[in-house]
Amino acid sequence: MSQHPLSGVIEAVLLAAGRPITVDQLLELFEEHQRPSAEDIEAALADLQQSYADRGVELREVASGWRVQVRAQHADVVSRLWQERPSRYSRALLETLALIAYRQPITRGEIEDIRGVTVSTTIMRTLHERNWIRVVGHREVPGRPELLGTTRDFLDYFGLKSLDDLPTLAELRDLEDIREQLDLPEAIAVAAAGEAEEGQEAQEAQEGQEGQEGQEGQEAQEAQEVTAPPEEAR
Repeated sequence: MSQHPLSGVIEAVLLAAGRPITVDQLLELFEEHQRPSAEDIEAALADLQQSYADRGVELREVASGWRVQVRAQHADVVSRLWQERPSRYSRALLETLALIAYRQPITRGEIEDIRGVTVSTTIMRTLHERNWIRVVGHREVPGRPELLGTTRDFLDYFGLKSLDDLPTLAELRDLEDIREQLDLPEAIAVAAAGEAEEGQEAQEAQEGQEGQEGQEGQEAQEAQEVTAPPEEAR
């Protein structure tokens, strides 16, 4: 059982809010003469988080604040409460989103170069409508294409506090681990892992080409030495 005196009221606020709440927002709910310190709020949150350790819900900090949410392993059953089926996104959309998340800021043309196919207008519209991506600037090249990046809503949706919580490309080689850590859709993990693998293959190919060029140069030099007439014969 939770023992911190503020845990009960904070839990009630988080359940009633239905959205992430920051520490500052929690503090503003108290009258000035009753307002606890930020340290007290954080201690109560830690206490709540511990009390949820073996329950079907968890207290998690995301980009927009703290929220109580259903644990991922129970999401399928809980989702049946709603008749409307959750949206299912295509692999192409999730791969595009993964590239924006890991390569931001990035242009639409650069995404198309990496994927080798055109990014459909429908995909871009869906990502903007979900408020998962935004325009963060323009590339200073002819045409000044838009630079794309992810949003706070993207972080909240995937349960991330910041972009630093995204797994590194090296970690994404173990897809099972990353799906357990972040509950990312499989296609996002696959896309990012594929990017990491392509990067390594490109590096190995470059090293191999450099090695082959070096070997060919050495062989050409040796051939020249063999065929060149000695000084006395000139």
